[in-house]
Parts: sequence; C-alpha cells; structure tokens
Amino acid sequence: MDTKQVILELRTQKGMSQDELAEKVFVSRQAVSRWENGETVPNTETLKLLSKVFDVSINTLLGSPRKLICQCCGMPLEDDDIIGHNHDGSFNEDYCKWCYADGTYTYNDMDDLIEVCVKNMVSENFTEEQARSYMKELLPTLDYWKKYDELSDNGQFEEFKKKLINEINELNVDGMPKVEKLNALVGKYVNLEYRLPNGQAAKFLNEAKTYLGNQLECEYGGDRCFGVVADMDAKIARGEMVRFMAENSIENPEDIKNFDRLGYSFRSDLSSDTEYVFERKIEQ
Repeated sequence: MDTKQVILELRTQKGMSQDELAEKVFVSRQAVSRWENGETVPNTETLKLLSKVFDVSINTLLGSPRKLICQCCGMPLEDDDIIGHNHDGSFNEDYCKWCYADGTYTYNDMDDLIEVCVKNMVSENFTEEQARSYMKELLPTLDYWKKYDELSDNGQFEEFKKKLINEINELNVDGMPKVEKLNALVGKYVNLEYRLPNGQAAKFLNEAKTYLGNQLECEYGGDRCFGVVADMDAKIARGEMVRFMAENSIENPEDIKNFDRLGYSFRSDLSSDTEYVFERKIEQ
C-alpha cells in the first residue's frame, strides 16, 4: 500500500476530515489533499506528527518499505503493536517492546537475553542447541550490542531491577520461591482476565505497556504457580527527572519542584525539607 492510501485509510478510520488532520499536524488542507492524491509525501517532521496522531510507525505510513527487526534481540517487527516507544511516546522503530520500553533498554546482558529468547524459539524443527547457537551468532551483529558502551546506562536499570526483586521477596508470599530474575513482559500477552465477586470479568494491566515479571512454580508442588508483574513507571519517572534537571541546568533543589512531566506534580503536603514527593495523576 502506498503512502497516499495509508494516510487516506487511517484518516477515514479515525473519522477525521482533511481539515481536522491538517490542524493536528500544522499544515493546510490542500497539503493533506496532495498527500492523498499522491502528488507529494509528508516531510520527516510531519511524518513524526502523523505517527503520533494515528499511533502507527513511520514505516507503516510510508507503506512498510523496510523490513524492520529489533536491533537488540533480532525479532522481526512486523506489527506496530510490538514496536518500542521513546520516553515521549513516539515509536522507536529499531527495537521491540520487550527490549526497549519508554526510553529504557531492558537488557544489559547478552547471555540473559539469549536464555529468554531460546525458550520461545525451540520447536520440533529447531532444537535448543540450534536456537542458542543462532542467537550467539546473530546478537553481536545488531546495533544495540555493537554500540553497547554508547547506549548502556552503566547498570542503572539492573540496579533498579535488583531493588525491585528485593521488595518483592520481602513480601514473603507463602509458597512462592524467591524471585531471582525479572524479564520484560508486554501487557497484552500477560493480561489475564479475573472473575470479580459480582460475576464480572476484569483485566488489570495496560496491554500497550511493558512490565517486568516472571512465572514461578509453587514450592508446595502441584499445578499452582505464581505470576509476578511489576510496573516500570518509577524507573521511567526517575530517568525523566534526570533529563528535566539536565535540560534546565538545575542546581537549586527548590527548582526540582517544577518537574511536571509524565503526569507527575509536586505534593507540598506530603513533602518535607529533606524529601520531595511527586504524585502522578491517573487519567480515567
């Protein structure tokens, strides 16, 4: 499908007029008409705006001319639903949601990633040994691992996971073994439906988000197992605050109170002279 057809189809699906789309991406109605007639193609900056408006990748807007693969694990990115996002919500077409979540790289150890991938690759025609050998050969050729020293966060995310693991283990849930590892999990694939006391069914995870989690067999045996899922928002918020401080050259701690990104705002009633509390507003 050509770009003109893609834009026309997406605009129609959204129930938007050419005027309405033009207003959202700061162009004239005539510009939108020319795109849909195939006379011109949006420039790079406009493509980024269209990507946000339609919630699709730029590659999709251009008719999928490139075969995208995750530059961390090698997964084919054949569906926009599995493409990772930057901290500002825009698509990052170099990574999948499992390897890159809201501006955070979730894997810092190649061997750990290989172990996770191999479990999902084994089949009747592909043995565990073959899968492991394939991944060991593939990963070093991908951009993330070739540029690891440049892209790495110097262990900050791993430290965050260790703290999270300790917090989970301190809950001392009866029958649940100690958590040793947390892997990236996309909500869509772990969002189980639960039956409420009133008979209604409910899901509790955001299917578009990436979480950290694991599945553990019960220490008492049997079919029972434990599913652990933890939100990454705290880690992402801390990273965004660091960016906020750097961009604004903040030296006075008082100025940190102006942080207002990702829906967070300073709560003076919960803060003290030595500890600042920020609360996130949840959109209903």
